Amino acid sequence: MQAAKEKVKDVVSTAKEKVKIHEAKVEEKMEAAAVRTKVEKEIAHERAKAKEAEAKMEMHVEKAQHREETLAHHHLHHHQPIGAPASPAATAVPPGYAAAYGTRPPERNKYL
Repeated sequence: MQAAKEKVKDVVSTAKEKVKIHEAKVEEKMEAAAVRTKVEKEIAHERAKAKEAEAKMEMHVEKAQHREETLAHHHLHHHQPIGAPASPAATAVPPGYAAAYGTRPPERNKYL
């Protein structure tokens, strides 16, 4: 479920990026049509490239945040924090062990 949410968020981020890039290109064309010299056209082109790079950077930042959210969500549900005490049920010796084996359960051979 979390992976699907992450993919949807990534698609939204990519769509936002494409819209911003398109807007930058349209603005560049409008500026290029209004200017008279070649230098001014180059300046308009550089502004558009800067806006495109900013849009791509924002998309990558958002995707990194989505990964962090997914990772945080995954770890919250499956693991105890480091240094947290184990649950009492996990450390308790079942009745009958103390009488037969002492306080520790018997060692198990993983090959048997």
